[in-house]
Amino acid sequence: MLLDQILEFNDRFVQDRQYEPYETDGLPDKKVVILSCMDTRLVELLPQALNIKNGDVKLVKNAGAMVSSPTDGAVKSILVGIHALNADEVMVIGHHDCGMGKVNPDDLVKKLETRGISREQIEAFETNQNTDAKEFLKGFTNVEDNVKNSVDILNHHPLIPETIPVHGLVIDPHTGKLDLVVNGY
Repeated sequence: MLLDQILEFNDRFVQDRQYEPYETDGLPDKKVVILSCMDTRLVELLPQALNIKNGDVKLVKNAGAMVSSPTDGAVKSILVGIHALNADEVMVIGHHDCGMGKVNPDDLVKKLETRGISREQIEAFETNQNTDAKEFLKGFTNVEDNVKNSVDILNHHPLIPETIPVHGLVIDPHTGKLDLVVNGY
């Protein structure tokens, strides 16, 4: 089982003190919060492409590097990064060939049902959250527009000071090349 493998490895990791090269405090040395996609191709590529190491940034990840509303969970993390952890800048970094650009909400709802989520559970979610499941699960059609929209929501957020620059970028998940979409300065 995967969990057993992880715990076994972790025991050796701690016993052998392999954590020592990663020791740092909780404040970002480069004073930036980065919102990026959870895409597996970016796990190691993004830090390498941005020349960041452990301790440099606060890294927030979600599906599509999307900010969908001012009360989005990613926004809460960004606010904590700014106000509690001394970040002075924000970067939203989407990527080309993003799965959220291909998500079909109708198909995703069908997959929920296939995995045992009943129609009643979906309807209860919609009622309790005052939202439509398909609307909640929809992605985007253009990564640059998604980044611009996310930056716009953050730039107009009442709890983010106007002095905090919010940048928007798109990374190539194959080469690491960054394209500037919004310069927050």
